[in-house]
Amino acid sequence: MRIKRTTPLNGVARRVRLLAVTTGLAAAVALAIPTASAAQTTTFSASQLGAVGDAVLEADVAGTAWAVDKANNSVVVQADSTVTQAEIDSIKQAAGANAGAVRVERTTGTISKLISGGDAVYATSWRCSAGFNVRSGTTYYFLTAGHCTEGLPAWYTTSARTTSIGPSAGSSFPGNDYGIVRYANTALAHPGTVGSVTITGSANATVGLSVTRRGSTTGTHSGTVTGLNYTVNYGGGDIVSGLIRTNVCAEPGDSGGPLYSGSLAIGLTSGGSGNCTSGGTTYFQPVNAALSAYGVSLV
Repeated sequence: MRIKRTTPLNGVARRVRLLAVTTGLAAAVALAIPTASAAQTTTFSASQLGAVGDAVLEADVAGTAWAVDKANNSVVVQADSTVTQAEIDSIKQAAGANAGAVRVERTTGTISKLISGGDAVYATSWRCSAGFNVRSGTTYYFLTAGHCTEGLPAWYTTSARTTSIGPSAGSSFPGNDYGIVRYANTALAHPGTVGSVTITGSANATVGLSVTRRGSTTGTHSGTVTGLNYTVNYGGGDIVSGLIRTNVCAEPGDSGGPLYSGSLAIGLTSGGSGNCTSGGTTYFQPVNAALSAYGVSLV
């Protein structure tokens, strides 16, 4: 599923596509790829694990997400329901002699971008969620997902597109997944809150951190950070790196919405698999990268 973004700022343009979430069981089941000998344990060096990660990228299998797991001496590859056994085999073949470091986790559903702060914002033909309000001097913006601002569209507060917010001021996707929208309509408020929570600063995610996500489709949901520095292949050349993995659910239209821990901003909703009925896995763009790229600060 691909989550859609919202929030203004300056940057490179590219329109974010709707992350289609396939309903179904979202629990990931670990399926370890067998090594030559089940009794034999191989220790891989940091450079070998890095090479395996490069091999997964080179294999270019849509519907996968991966990261080096140093603690378990492996590279975790999450594969959604569209990934075939032949494609898993191609990943192992690309890893070559280091294939034993690959650990596959199957997840039911489709990993995709989620199009649709947390408040709904509308472009010409899609909806995303606003992330965090930010400012540069006296100019106000909101951050959202880069796959939402792709093409630098104008944004509105309603589906009828009658009340303007302003133009996309920047977009970075793929590679990253953040964008920024400028508040051109001076009649609109831009508070430093997400729902009723006041955001006082930002922080980097850590594994085990308790987090909450807000989006215009599914509202507010909480969970924990389960991984860092994940690379996600959404297909069609849309590969994003450096993402935060969580067990928080999300659905199409939640893209760009805020991830926060207490009063601290953590990330922007990028994409994932599953849904908010049975659960899912969702990936987030770290917010500090967007703040730094656009030279803005939280309101």
